[in-house]
Amino acid sequence: MDTEKYIASGILELYVAGILSEVENLDIARYAAEYPEIQNEIKAIEAAVLALTKAAAPKEGAQIHLAKVKAKIAAAEAPKVITLQPEKTNWSAYIGWAASILLAVGLFWMYTQNDTLKSNLDNSTQVNSALEEKIEEAKTSLEKTEELLSTIRDKNIQVVALGGQAVDPNSYAKAYWNKSEQKVFIDAQGLPEPPDGMVYQVWSLKLNPLTPTSMGLLEDFITDDTKVFALNNPNESEAFGITLEPAGGSETPNLEQLYTLGVVSS
Repeated sequence: MDTEKYIASGILELYVAGILSEVENLDIARYAAEYPEIQNEIKAIEAAVLALTKAAAPKEGAQIHLAKVKAKIAAAEAPKVITLQPEKTNWSAYIGWAASILLAVGLFWMYTQNDTLKSNLDNSTQVNSALEEKIEEAKTSLEKTEELLSTIRDKNIQVVALGGQAVDPNSYAKAYWNKSEQKVFIDAQGLPEPPDGMVYQVWSLKLNPLTPTSMGLLEDFITDDTKVFALNNPNESEAFGITLEPAGGSETPNLEQLYTLGVVSS
């Protein structure tokens, strides 16, 4: 149990005030026996309530005692019938207890309001953080889109269609190659999601003889909404291929896992 949080909840003040249910009183008594810090807090609250009650009640003890002594002396000197007056209700004591109960309720309300404010503040902070992340993601996505559009619209761009191969004939992709900027954008929307522990790797190919050069990995494929990846390509590519490789990539392509292949037009 988090005893500090339990003590701060204000329930012990209500326990001392005697306004909890029997079940709640039993629970608190059990906790007090188990946790010394809870028992000490109860004693401290009781002491505070008694001090408050004592301060609120008038100091009549000495006067009442003196009156009783005088009455006894008078009875001994001259016995006579004494009319007993009904005891007056000690409203001051009741007022003191009522003030204590109101104090306990007020403390409980204060603790509740404080926890509510903290919770609202935490929620607002989380909402603001999430909003900032979404704004940042939107900026990144916009920059990526603008860069892609700029590349596609460049007059020197070369588009290479990559068709599906034996491992998955329905796969497809496109490569947008800007030789002057030595950059290739791979549109991999037509590729299936890679299995766990696997990643797509893009290859620049020389065909005669077949010489593959890795251009990079399509990282975060599953979480990337656009499925468009920018890769550097300083090679004199004659074709592009995409294979499925173990996480981290491979030094040479696994041609049995060749998903798409496309030849650069001369």
